[in-house]
Amino acid sequence: MIPMVLIQTDLSGLKFHSRGKVRDIYDLGSALLFIATDRLSAFDVVLPTAIPNKGRVLTQMSLFWFDYFKEVLPNHVITDNVDEYPEEVRGFKEQLEGRSLLVRRADVFPIECVVRGYLAGSGWKDYKQSGAVCGIRLGSDLSESDRLSEPIFTPATKAATGHDENISEETAADIVGRDTINRLRDLSIDVYNRAAAYAAERGIIICDTKFEFGLVDGNITIVDEMLTPDSSRFWPAAEYMPGRPQLSFDKQFVRDYLESVSWDKQPPAPELPSDIAEATGSKYIEAFRLLTGLNFEQDEI
Repeated sequence: MIPMVLIQTDLSGLKFHSRGKVRDIYDLGSALLFIATDRLSAFDVVLPTAIPNKGRVLTQMSLFWFDYFKEVLPNHVITDNVDEYPEEVRGFKEQLEGRSLLVRRADVFPIECVVRGYLAGSGWKDYKQSGAVCGIRLGSDLSESDRLSEPIFTPATKAATGHDENISEETAADIVGRDTINRLRDLSIDVYNRAAAYAAERGIIICDTKFEFGLVDGNITIVDEMLTPDSSRFWPAAEYMPGRPQLSFDKQFVRDYLESVSWDKQPPAPELPSDIAEATGSKYIEAFRLLTGLNFEQDEI
């Protein structure tokens, strides 16, 4: 039976590579094994409460988008079929089924490629303080959740633990090179625009999203995850109203709860009430169903 909750993997005998906020990664030599657990991070802190089925949703939604954009850019996936994994891995099928990917090794760029189509989250906080987001000056009369005249590219540094940091495009160019950041910016905005148009037809606004890219055989390749409720803000279009926070299909639901309690956003994070954890899991599944047209419990495994 596939467990509803997996907080941490235990693949005895396999070479452990690293543990991120959500994913456990194992080194299989020529390839890596990515496993999406049900851990949840908010404000860049991993919470002690797992979200049922979250890792499966993230994996299956990423696979949907990887396939949708396969003619636009390559991805790092070799297979998600556990029966096609190396023999020494297949015995851990209960932990891997539906939530794991066998992927190519990539030389990952040390930045996150964030695209914002609307003014929310840290972008809204930056704008209130300075009238700009990551150095990009915006109009003086914008409200929270307003749609921007065009999507903006606002990169960030990556942190395995602790807080990611918004940076300017110029700083990102200093890190990865001007030609590379130009390519990553144009690619990120193009993919965002295509995904946003697709989602709009299904009643979802993609407020913003972040991508991670690396080089595989010298080619820019998307890695990690893609357009999931962890890497994006999804809003129901029918409920959209600028000037206030929006209802959300993603972990903003948890962020809003954490903002309502007395927590300084430093580890350790508080436990989530069971109803908040279950409701968040349901939000993830609802987003999956709306965007992919698949029934999560039946079609994707």
